Amino acid sequence: MSNRIVLNTVSYHGKGAIENIVPELTSRGYKKAFVCSDPDLIKFGVSQKVTDLLDKAGFAYEIYSDIKANPTIENVQHGVKCFKDSGADCIIAIGGGSSMDTAKAVGIIAENPEFADVRSLEGVAPTKNHATFTIAVPTTAGTAAEVTINYVITDVEKKRKFVCVDTHDIPEVAVVDPDMMSTMPKGLTAATGMDALTHAIEGYITKGAWEMTDMFHLKAIELISKHLRGAVTNTPEGREGMALAQYIAGQGFSNVGLGIVHSMAHSLGAVYDTPHGVANAILLPTVMEYNAECTGDKYRDIAKAMGVEGTESMSIEEARKAACDAVRKLSADVGIPADLKDIVKEEDIQFLSESAFADACRPGNPKDTCVEDIAALYRKLI
Repeated sequence: MSNRIVLNTVSYHGKGAIENIVPELTSRGYKKAFVCSDPDLIKFGVSQKVTDLLDKAGFAYEIYSDIKANPTIENVQHGVKCFKDSGADCIIAIGGGSSMDTAKAVGIIAENPEFADVRSLEGVAPTKNHATFTIAVPTTAGTAAEVTINYVITDVEKKRKFVCVDTHDIPEVAVVDPDMMSTMPKGLTAATGMDALTHAIEGYITKGAWEMTDMFHLKAIELISKHLRGAVTNTPEGREGMALAQYIAGQGFSNVGLGIVHSMAHSLGAVYDTPHGVANAILLPTVMEYNAECTGDKYRDIAKAMGVEGTESMSIEEARKAACDAVRKLSADVGIPADLKDIVKEEDIQFLSESAFADACRPGNPKDTCVEDIAALYRKLI
């Protein structure tokens, strides 16, 4: 059996990385950019850090901001129409997972019009052409959508999220500039950071994990544990560390998949519009406990990467508990709620569980599961 790795063609990292955007576009002969960014980023001047560079260079662009926290089919359909009407020949996605996921779907459909029915992209869609050339500029340190082959769309009518996996959707260029993340409020910084930790831990224990992705995931766990608290208090070191950590996690999980933390979080986002990072953070330690028996000695590695001392002398049960406790401690330290009591309603649990079981992330979970087990995990947190 062979293993595949798919990564960006080019990525830029560090303070001032956005200065590379215009040269990347002009050197490739592009003439007009379709700038996808959410309304708040435009309102608070974050997107302007990029558009100012375009203005200075006289590079034409059009802004598209019909983007929601959990992007919908309708957002994508509207975006495709606006992209075609704009006459743009490239895309710049500025934002968190919502902006980048919208941009990915727009770019895929623009180059593969036979997939205009957005639902047809669910799962592994057999698209033939790479998405429109895209530069992705994350403003949150969490989703790593700038380096993944995944995107998630919400089907409002059916109250579900669906995951699309397509090697043709990965942005050719990622620009990971911590300055673009410096205005993130504490709550969003914490939630997206815990999303990145979930990516790293689920990616490390997923059924598809192998040596190369293990390397990415363990380093990401180490960096997140070291820098997330600082990022929440907006230290430069924290911001830069988390910008890199979430990207490294993306390099791993994009290639091996995730597990039921994400499946369950997708259901919460679809039904209650729960912020994805918050849902992941609340679910992660409880699901880790559920999965522990099927993870070998990997929780010892996780605990060690998170800074737990004395892991070498622990029994396997002690090491597993130490890993789960370290995750709970980090989550609490950055202000994430401890349970789902204010989110989940008992009468919704069956639907949530069935949706989570049907989710594309579920098969990668290290422990084979069922609807009843997932329901019990939800109930454990309410």
